[in-house]
Amino acid sequence: MPQSILPTTEVIVAADCWQEQPEAEAVIQRAIVAAAETVAADVGEAEIAVMLTDDAGIRTLNSNWRGIDKPTNVLSFPALQPTGPRDEDDAPRMLGDIAIAYETMRREADEEQKPFDHHLSHLTVHGFLHLIGYDHETDEEAQEMETLEREILAQLGIPDPYADRERMN
Repeated sequence: MPQSILPTTEVIVAADCWQEQPEAEAVIQRAIVAAAETVAADVGEAEIAVMLTDDAGIRTLNSNWRGIDKPTNVLSFPALQPTGPRDEDDAPRMLGDIAIAYETMRREADEEQKPFDHHLSHLTVHGFLHLIGYDHETDEEAQEMETLEREILAQLGIPDPYADRERMN
C-alpha cells in the first residue's frame, strides 16, 4: 500500500495569550497527522493554516463570516478546490484555515476538567474534519463526525470528549 502524503500545517500565533502554551504547535501537528492518517484522507500535497487567536479575533471572524457576533472555540474555513486535473508542477493545494480562540478554549477545558492539550487536540481534529468535508448540521452527520473524532483522539491517547455528555442523557 502506498504511503499517503500528509498535509503540511503552518501554525500562526496571532495572540500573545498563546505564549503560555509553548507546546501548542506540536499538539496541533500531532492532531492533524492523526486525523489525516485515520480518515485516510487522500489530500495529496496540501497545506493547512492554523491561526491561534484570542476571543476578540475569533469574534471578528465569527461576525464577518457567520453573522454571529460572539466568540467561539474553533472556526474552519475550507478553501475552494480546483476542479481541473492537477499537474505535478502545481503548488500544493490549500485545504483551508482553522482558527482557535485561546480564552474560550481555556475556559471550556477548565469547566470540563480536561487537560488543555486534550481540548486543543479535539478542536484541531474537529476543524480538520470540517476542512475535508465533514459537518454536523444533521444528527446523522454529527454522529459520523463525533465517531471519527473519538477514533482519532483515542489514537492520541485522549479520552472520549463526549463521554460526560452521554452519561448525562
